[in-house]
Amino acid sequence: MKLSGLLSKSTETLPGVAGVARVDRRTGELLRRVGPGDIVVLDQLDLDRATASALAGAGVAGVVNASVSISGRFPNLGPEILVGAGIPLIDDVGSEALRRIKDGSKIRLHEGGVYQGDKEIARGLVQTTDTVADQMIEAKAGMTAQLEAFSANTMEFLRAERTLILDGAGVPALHVPIKDRPVLVIAPGNEHAQDLKRLKKYLAEHRPVLIGVDAGADTLREQGYRPDVVVGDPNGIEDDTLKRAGEIVIPAQLDGHAPGIDRIQDLGVGAVTFPSTGNPEDLALLLADTHEAALVVTVGFQATLQEFLDRGRSGSNPSTFLTRLRLGTKLVDAKAVAMLHRSRRSLAPLMLLVLAALIVIAAAVLVSDIGGVYLDWLVQQWHALTTWLKGAVT
Repeated sequence: MKLSGLLSKSTETLPGVAGVARVDRRTGELLRRVGPGDIVVLDQLDLDRATASALAGAGVAGVVNASVSISGRFPNLGPEILVGAGIPLIDDVGSEALRRIKDGSKIRLHEGGVYQGDKEIARGLVQTTDTVADQMIEAKAGMTAQLEAFSANTMEFLRAERTLILDGAGVPALHVPIKDRPVLVIAPGNEHAQDLKRLKKYLAEHRPVLIGVDAGADTLREQGYRPDVVVGDPNGIEDDTLKRAGEIVIPAQLDGHAPGIDRIQDLGVGAVTFPSTGNPEDLALLLADTHEAALVVTVGFQATLQEFLDRGRSGSNPSTFLTRLRLGTKLVDAKAVAMLHRSRRSLAPLMLLVLAALIVIAAAVLVSDIGGVYLDWLVQQWHALTTWLKGAVT
């Protein structure tokens, strides 16, 4: 009896969602090593859309956040994406949970608790569709304060780097010819891979200069394109992409330190640095504009006010607004290009036009002097074809 009881207990399925824990405070590093079925344990205040989309795309089984995923400062978009994808999200478990939960261990999520076997090692708030909706409504009230703070940061950035924004001072030279050519800049934003696929005809017809930002450069390579320029931290870009790139531009701090330069040296490829406090997306736009691109098409960039303020996107950086203001009408979003570049003539009207032309030609031949000769010839050919078919069947 005792042995039977032990066996039934060991085979009993525990409630909740189980998976291998992937733990890291550095969200970028974490995203590079998560896979299907993993449970991600991170520490990110105001979970942004880019991170949530990457986690959902990786097929994670659950997410545990040491911080609050919606602080109320502004309506960030990450929690809504995770909950909408059916991924359990447990919030505000505390920073101590990152020490208790070991990377690579098997954990289980159930009703706000984080378990190892039967032992609860952390507890937080379960986010649902209703709780996220309620918190988002409250968070909209914080947008005014965020916009005011953003305006102040923008003015401070302009004072610090006005020569870069106004005159293009410090923008590195490139060997790739850009002047008077269209340029496409792709960043790893929401639906960037799908938007790039929709531009297939545009890319084939116009052959723009291709600039990949961070993992956006990997997307170019995965879809069969060779990036002319790669902008970003090499630590977040695959080796094959860096080796195939025409040129590599590494964002650097104002003191000259460039994160990821060691990896470039290990790969044996060349690179130039771009000292600025701006983010890689904006630096890529400044490269295109300073080198006199005729048009700049952006893929994977933020489009709405909420995305503009979202923590994980370039909208949180004051360089974003000023950079787009500088490019002005030269800047076009990929979705607009894909819509305008569709063929304006469908196949059906074209076939009707050809049929109408054939009818007109046939009518003209029949009413002419030689129309009867062609008609007799067609009748003879038809009779010959039917006779042959009957002989073949018998």
